[in-house]
Amino acid sequence: MVPVLLVLLLALILFGVGFAVKALWWIALIVFVVWLLGFLVRGTSAAGGRGRWYRW
Repeated sequence: MVPVLLVLLLALILFGVGFAVKALWWIALIVFVVWLLGFLVRGTSAAGGRGRWYRW
């Protein structure tokens, strides 16, 4: 019974890690798209095309 529980626990952990990694990839993709849009929109309109849209 213990090996079955250990395998089930391992499967749950791996499923959770896989879901978290997939979610992080989607978040990274969304952040990249927002950054790219901000760079394109702000980069062409501010101070002769050389402005930064972020504060740091």
